Amino acid sequence: MTSNATLSFGSYDWICSRAALIVCPLLGQTNYGIEPVCYSRNVEFGRTLVFQPATSFMHICALAMVVIMILHVRSKYTAVGRKEILIFFYIYFLEELLAIFLDSGIIPPSSNVYAWFAAVHTGLTAAIYWCLLVNGFVGFQMVEDGTPLSLWTLQGTSAVVGLIVGLVAIGTFKNSAGLSSAKPTGLWILQFIFPLACVVVYIVAQFFLVLRTLDDRWPIGDILFGTAFWVIAQVLLFAFSNTICDAVSHYLDGTFFHALCNLFAVMMTYKYWDSLTKEDLEFSVSSKEKAWEVKETLLREDDDDSPSGSGYGGGAGYGQGAYPPQKGGYGQYGY
Repeated sequence: MTSNATLSFGSYDWICSRAALIVCPLLGQTNYGIEPVCYSRNVEFGRTLVFQPATSFMHICALAMVVIMILHVRSKYTAVGRKEILIFFYIYFLEELLAIFLDSGIIPPSSNVYAWFAAVHTGLTAAIYWCLLVNGFVGFQMVEDGTPLSLWTLQGTSAVVGLIVGLVAIGTFKNSAGLSSAKPTGLWILQFIFPLACVVVYIVAQFFLVLRTLDDRWPIGDILFGTAFWVIAQVLLFAFSNTICDAVSHYLDGTFFHALCNLFAVMMTYKYWDSLTKEDLEFSVSSKEKAWEVKETLLREDDDDSPSGSGYGGGAGYGQGAYPPQKGGYGQYGY
């Protein structure tokens, strides 16, 4: 089975014929949405039919990995942009959690609330990319990281972006506010062009940051790997999903590899952030060690300069660490 749809600006026909996206059942000319040519087979657990089981499992793995990354970030108390990058991981966690319910069919496309949850998921996805973009400028210290201004700017703008995209999505799904599910051009721009722009700006900003401010060039490798994983995710989803699906007899499709490669891209984002903050932490520890070394040296010099030499004092005089001479036995009264 093949699709005659061609890739065109603002149209989901070609995209949804190759990828089982969450929004596809809500778009198109019919009430059934746009169906992909090939998609992963369903699995029945007990009396519950689960859609996209492999992709849902990958979402669960992503949740576990995000928790680990969050714990590692929270342990780096002195790291630059620590609180800002945590917001990125929190939003990604919520997006993956909601994706489990939508991809697996726990919230079925026929449900009245599916459109609302799909709109929230679309808004969260846009907020992730915006949050990543803003995090890309934290290292330039235009606003001091960790301050209320920095955090509220990031949280506020991410919330606004997510809200706007979510409203456009629900308006498109419900054919309201002048929007149409048959011609979802606005949603198409926000779902595909906007994330691409955010990623491009983020990558350019990070290259500029590394090349202009750091002596170490290893973080560039993290950027390149993260970019490669993100690009591969899009290619496997939109170009080879049907091929993969047919090759493995409908056990997997492109959504599984899309979720997997996106997870790798997020992990490389963490690795890149960690590589930027590593030098700061090492400098902090090194400074403390040097401070203790200086302190110990001063203490030894004081001991050497004391009139009594070392120990508790062996002569008439007493210096640092020596007890004063006592009068007559135990105390001044004498027994």
